[in-house]
Amino acid sequence: MRSQKTIQQAVAISGVSIFTNHDANVRFLPADEDDGIRFQRVDISHSKPIHARIENAVFRHRRTAIEFEDASVEMIEHVMAALTGLQIDNCLIEIDGPEMPGFDGSSQLIAEALLDAGIVEQTTLARCFRMQKSVNVEQDRASIVGEPNDGLKIDYQLEFGDGSPIPTGQLEFTITPETFINEIAAARTFVLESEVEAMRSLGYGKKLTAQDLLVFGQDGVIDNKLRWPDECIRHKFLDCIGDLSLIGCDLDGAFHAIQSGHALNREMVRAILASHDSEQRQRDAA
Repeated sequence: MRSQKTIQQAVAISGVSIFTNHDANVRFLPADEDDGIRFQRVDISHSKPIHARIENAVFRHRRTAIEFEDASVEMIEHVMAALTGLQIDNCLIEIDGPEMPGFDGSSQLIAEALLDAGIVEQTTLARCFRMQKSVNVEQDRASIVGEPNDGLKIDYQLEFGDGSPIPTGQLEFTITPETFINEIAAARTFVLESEVEAMRSLGYGKKLTAQDLLVFGQDGVIDNKLRWPDECIRHKFLDCIGDLSLIGCDLDGAFHAIQSGHALNREMVRAILASHDSEQRQRDAA
């Protein structure tokens, strides 16, 4: 058991969004106990804060987004990973556009800003969802199995197949603030060079270069250097942490993921909650 946490003071960061090409300004603000993580569009008059929970999640290609009434915020997964990884339970994030900045494609700059703001304990105990049974979700070649566990543990298997310049591999981490900062936070978004061309045709990434994330050509990373040989797998951990946090509290479980992405990560959250609701109904009927 641990106490809830928030940040000590407001902190601001800014950058360019990947998909909507906005120059976005973001402020992280302290929040009261049990407020949770909320995003607010300050560029939309009278918009209400959007709770970062699975019931507010909406589909967007290659990213996670939340929506409530007339406002939405896209690509929140790297912010959510930083908040969850640092065990910050309560925070209001103000943004003046539709999408969080991409920064360098990782959570590092976000985590550094939050650490600079200071993290303070609150009096109320943090809530934790403890998995009671195994849950499985799959789609095409991707799958996730979640099992009961003390604490949050993830192992991820990445395999794009023969001939892909993205390295195949497998890693496992028990997620703690120390592990997140030292092993995961700096892992950047990666794409294939062919995917970049397709994304640009859709209007994405107009303000980005190959130095703003990891772009893989047939001979490896273009105009950039890997921070770890297995940086791509580590970034998948970052995405999993951010997406699973949409359960709305700490999560105790062991997750075995193969080639999963944002949509399947979110589906795992829905499956966990559906399994819990089913068990509760059975207990109530007994």
